[in-house]
Amino acid sequence: MRIHLLFLGLLAASGVFAQEEGPYVPPTDTAVQRKIAWWQDLKFGLLMHWGTYSQWGIVESWSLCPEDEGWTQRKGPYSADYFTYKKAYENLLTTFNPTSFDPSRWAAAAKAAGMRYVVFTTKHHDGFCMFDTHQTDYSVMHSPFHRNIALEVFNAFRSQGFGIGAYFSKPDWHSNDYWWSYFPPKDRNVNYDPAKYPERWQHFKDYTYNQIQELMSGYGHMDILWLDGGWVHPNHTEGHFNQDIDMARIASMARGYQPGLIVVDRAVGGPFENYRTPEQQVPTQPLTYPWETCMTMGDSWSYVPGDHYKPSSQLIHLLVRIVAWGGNFLLNVGPSPDGDWDPLVYERLRDIGGWMNINGSAIYGSRMIAPYGKDRVYYTRSADTTYVFYLSAEGSDTVSLPPSLPLDGFTIPAGSRVTLLGSGARIPFSGSVLMIPHKLVGKEAGKYAVVFAITKR
Repeated sequence: MRIHLLFLGLLAASGVFAQEEGPYVPPTDTAVQRKIAWWQDLKFGLLMHWGTYSQWGIVESWSLCPEDEGWTQRKGPYSADYFTYKKAYENLLTTFNPTSFDPSRWAAAAKAAGMRYVVFTTKHHDGFCMFDTHQTDYSVMHSPFHRNIALEVFNAFRSQGFGIGAYFSKPDWHSNDYWWSYFPPKDRNVNYDPAKYPERWQHFKDYTYNQIQELMSGYGHMDILWLDGGWVHPNHTEGHFNQDIDMARIASMARGYQPGLIVVDRAVGGPFENYRTPEQQVPTQPLTYPWETCMTMGDSWSYVPGDHYKPSSQLIHLLVRIVAWGGNFLLNVGPSPDGDWDPLVYERLRDIGGWMNINGSAIYGSRMIAPYGKDRVYYTRSADTTYVFYLSAEGSDTVSLPPSLPLDGFTIPAGSRVTLLGSGARIPFSGSVLMIPHKLVGKEAGKYAVVFAITKR
């Protein structure tokens, strides 16, 4: 395993995420350092949001939350009264029966697409558990399906060589120790003052600890603990309570079972956010610390009938840009209530896989190299090879090469050998300009993006 320690000793680069969370804190545990370096080589992963909410085809969990009404609004026959709606939502447990569930098919499709790690929602904010927990009856084991979905997903993907990540929501809107029934919920936060009711808050801390312990001790080898709900943290902010769940205790326990575990306490900063996770966007510049864009393939995180899926060209361009700027790409898919993906998801993954089969050497194990890239030209490096990506024009799937391709800010070392991946064609050059052979000019050189490999002799 190669160890890249570029991120060590570096503080956060400028950008919205660094400004919100403060300087990046590099891990001091050498096992975690090695695991992050391993993860950075993977580049492309799969995220899945799935729960009982898929039966209604609605946004995951958020319609239970009495804030941001514009995008979390309730719909349907139970929507007029909040408490009636919440009861009906939680009653979806009794009808959750995804009989088409076949995680081995998902793992095979993801592997063929070039994905190398998976992060699966074991529990979202609504508190419904997709694993066999002994802490609550609000789980898939008490549904008609009565199968440990998380365990089956992890086993299926692990058998295909994937890195394994468990998504887990720190807030739990089903728990009476988070949203205490004595008070109505006001927003996404705990609805009582933990300082005033310390025993109740301790019960919630223990509940959280025990569930994470179950996941870390009974579900095989784990690589990533991906914690969502960044508002649950010890830093008091105006109008909100201190919500310290003792991350030091949780991380210590988790790594006791899973040495080197990457802990991602999202949007909190500090020593338990081992990499950053910009959501639904790509940073505006390269970043010097470990990071991962998490983004939906469609418009929604969870299953919505007739969702609009991003075209293959856009997904591949995102992957190139993210990797060239030093990040990983975690692409989300929401399974349907019957337990399968939309046919368009499989189609997109096949397209990505075909492209990765030709150009994956420019993605996996690569690192940033100045000038990083912009517009249609991007760069990565691996060992003694620099890769130059030339993207298809916006709205087009095919790449047509110009007579010459200037590489602004990058000079090709004298004596280098330049080839076009997939064809093996030799490409002459002069200084910082690729001189495209006449036989390739104006022709379809590839789909979505082509890659030139520049190797020092």
